[in-house]
Amino acid sequence: MGSEKTYKTMSTVGAGNVALGIVVLVTGIAAGILMIINGASLLARRKDITF
Repeated sequence: MGSEKTYKTMSTVGAGNVALGIVVLVTGIAAGILMIINGASLLARRKDITF
């Protein structure tokens, strides 16, 4: 009986970890793309800056 409960718990935790991993991966990729776009925008506008 105990091993069946352990198996179900491990299945649930494993599925949750996979889902969380996918969310973290997508968030990281989106953040990286936004940083590249913003960095390129800043580099393109650097000649407009006057001191």
